[in-house]
Amino acid sequence: MSHNQSLIAELKMEAANTRKMLERVPTNNNDWKPHEKSMKIGNLANHVAELPGWVAMTMTTDELDLSTMNYKPVISASTEELLAKLDENVNKAVSSLESAKDEDFDKMWTLRNGDHVIFSMPKKVVIRSVAYSHHYHHRGQLSVYLRLLDIPVPGMYGPSSDDVAALATAAAAASETATA
Repeated sequence: MSHNQSLIAELKMEAANTRKMLERVPTNNNDWKPHEKSMKIGNLANHVAELPGWVAMTMTTDELDLSTMNYKPVISASTEELLAKLDENVNKAVSSLESAKDEDFDKMWTLRNGDHVIFSMPKKVVIRSVAYSHHYHHRGQLSVYLRLLDIPVPGMYGPSSDDVAALATAAAAASETATA
């Protein structure tokens, strides 16, 4: 399997997991945060939906200068908007990976703030560390937010305790119906 195909396979699997998490975000409560130092849930959920876009940006540029970027976060007002944002960024990422050649992943990519270079790494490392691992980190953070709001947390790599509890409740209800 080529480098781009393995990255695409992982991206698609993780996007499905991310979708399950984002479907449960209470967009009617976007300003909620668990602690004064924490990000608001609306900002965090949108960050999670946007992070796959770093793949396309990494593959189509050689650097990002934070001092000149004109980023203004848009907080989704609905679950549908949030999921559309995720889908758009995943589709852009897949498209950029599909057109990449193996040698493209070895090209350097730099994150800077004006003259200060924050890092400069091969694009394949940026995708794994900044785009993918960073994404998984914030998705995990979002799962804690959901738990604190008493919203059932979906399983990512198998059933969560909420999934198991729901299955047990359904099985008990089915058993009662069968014996009635």
